[in-house]
Amino acid sequence: MDLKQLEYFVRVAELGSFTRASSVLGTAQPALSRQVRQLEVELRQNLLLRNGRGVTLTEAGKLLLDHGRGILHQVDRAREDLGRVHGALAGRVALGLPPSIARLLTVPLTRAFRKRLPAAALSISEGLTISMQEGLLTGRLDLALLYNPPPSPEFESLPLLDDMLLLIGPSGARSRSGKLELLGESISLQEVSTLPLVIPSRPNALRMLVEAEMGNIGCKPTVALEIDGVAAILDLVADGLGYAVLPRHALISATHPEAYRARPIGLGRPDDVGRANPLLSRLVIATAAGRTTTLTQQAMIELIQQITAEVFTTALPHGPDAEAKRRPTSPVAP
Repeated sequence: MDLKQLEYFVRVAELGSFTRASSVLGTAQPALSRQVRQLEVELRQNLLLRNGRGVTLTEAGKLLLDHGRGILHQVDRAREDLGRVHGALAGRVALGLPPSIARLLTVPLTRAFRKRLPAAALSISEGLTISMQEGLLTGRLDLALLYNPPPSPEFESLPLLDDMLLLIGPSGARSRSGKLELLGESISLQEVSTLPLVIPSRPNALRMLVEAEMGNIGCKPTVALEIDGVAAILDLVADGLGYAVLPRHALISATHPEAYRARPIGLGRPDDVGRANPLLSRLVIATAAGRTTTLTQQAMIELIQQITAEVFTTALPHGPDAEAKRRPTSPVAP
């Protein structure tokens, strides 16, 4: 048994397919299949049941998968410990970021990573929640920032921050839709449901949160346009084609925040919204439950917590209602 064979087997087992594993590993499928078969011959055990839809694990395969994950993790830890002999953590960290905050965090995170972990390598990619969850399970990603993930035994989540959701409309006297002018005071979620919304399509985490909260009070969103992409949504809002429900950071990273006006969204009734709790979106650091984080990954988690706190408490929008949006979001204690 060698490490390459073990890594190949673990990836095939996790992905349930030689084809998908071949793509992730960058290895030709015949070579991948041959290595796994050699491992089975050496162990005198069938590890995988092959069928037209992919592969499933035998009892022996399930046992080796547990051991294989641990062995590969220990190898990573050994490499890191050897790197520390030279005074620095080594290894590679693959991080997934939602497109809505990648613009805010990528540069400061990369700068801080190079300064604090000069012997390590960092890979950052953008993706939606579902694709990033798949990346965590397959090992393509080590860490990912996810919005409002539902509880799952496959993932471990560390709360990072709660960001206030805002109703965002165009700056000016009135929008083309003829609806209300956006001011600084709160608006109830029930009132938001009556407005034409430019909103991401399902299963976007923000869309699912808005629909769930509206469902709790017996209403549903009025969807004018389904658009996947914060920049495109804001462009359409600025053009007066509807309103958006987005986190506060969406305005922080907007090219022209002065083109918009925003109102916090309250969860209470329209006549009680001033005392209602705000509608919040939770951002978490997610990892795959089946893998223990390495020392380098743990250091990266601490770095993400630090940089996120700095970015979200100092980067403020500049526009007509900047004061209304000046309440910083606070990181959630682990």
